[in-house]
Amino acid sequence: MAGAPDAEVRIDEDLVRRLLTDQHPELAERPLSVVASGWDNVMVRLGSTLLVRLPRREVAARLVEHEQLVLPRLAPRLPVPVPEVVRVGRPTEYYPWSWSILRWIDGRMAVLDPPGSRDVWAARLGRFFAALHLPADPDAPANPVRGVPLAERAEAIRSRFTEPAVPRGAELAEVFERHAHVRAHAGPPVWLHGDPHPLNLLTRRSRLAAVLDFGDVTAGDPAADLATAWLTFTARGRAGLVVAYATADRENAGLPAGFGTDDALWSRARAWAAGLTAVFAAHADDPHMAAIAEHGTAQLLDAPDAR
Repeated sequence: MAGAPDAEVRIDEDLVRRLLTDQHPELAERPLSVVASGWDNVMVRLGSTLLVRLPRREVAARLVEHEQLVLPRLAPRLPVPVPEVVRVGRPTEYYPWSWSILRWIDGRMAVLDPPGSRDVWAARLGRFFAALHLPADPDAPANPVRGVPLAERAEAIRSRFTEPAVPRGAELAEVFERHAHVRAHAGPPVWLHGDPHPLNLLTRRSRLAAVLDFGDVTAGDPAADLATAWLTFTARGRAGLVVAYATADRENAGLPAGFGTDDALWSRARAWAAGLTAVFAAHADDPHMAAIAEHGTAQLLDAPDAR
C-alpha cells in the first residue's frame, strides 16, 4: 500500500510455509500466495478456503491478538459475516508475534465500488452496528484513539485540519467544532469495530459481504463507528443507515431508552467523520485513501444533508 510504514519483518511465502510446517503441519502443503500487504498486516491466501494474517510491524501485533480474543464472542450475534479465526499461530524465534489463520471470504473492498452503489446496503450495515453496539465485556481491548470522548482527541484532530495535504481543512474544522461540543456518550461502553471504513467493508455482487479487520476493536462511544455514514455513503444511504440503527430492537440490551435516536450521538459521529476525513486526506498518496477523503469531504460539506 502506498505510503504504508516500512515492514519490520520480511514476510513472504517461505516464512509462512515455515510457520505452518512448525505449528500447523496438516496445512503446510497447501498453495500459498500473498494477496495484500496493508499498513499493519500481510495477508497470504492458503489454498482456496483459508487466509493467513500476519503483523508486519510491532505496533500491529497486539491488534491480531485482539481479534483472536474478541471475534469468537461477537460473530454469533452479528447479521453480517466477519473474519472467522480457524487457527492461532504463536511467536517463534524467527517470527516474533502472534498470527492467525482465517476463513477466506470472497469479495472486494467497498472503496472500489461507486459510492452511490453502496447505498443499497447501508441499512444492512446499520443493523450490523445495532447488533454490535451492545454493552461490552470488562476485558474489551483498550484503544486510545477510538471510542473515547471527543474532548480527549480534539487537539490531535484539530492539528490534522491545518495540514497542507488536507483540502478544505478549514471547512472540515468548522464541521468538527459545530458538532464536537454536544453531550458526551452517557451510556455504558459498547462494543466497537473501531475502523469500519470502505477499505474494511467487503462487497460481493454489489451487496455487503463482510466486515473485516477487527484489530481496533474496543469499547466506548458508538459515534466513532457511525462516522462511516459519511465516509461510505451518499445522503440516501446515510438516511437508510440512520433509520436501521435507530429503529433496531434493543429490548433487554441494557442500554438507555432512545439509544440510537439521540441527536447528540449523530453530531458526535459527524465530528468523528470530519476528523477521519482529514486523516485519509493526509495519506492521499494512496489512491484508495484519497478516494475516501474526497468522498467524505463532499458528504460533510456539499451533500444535501450537510450542515
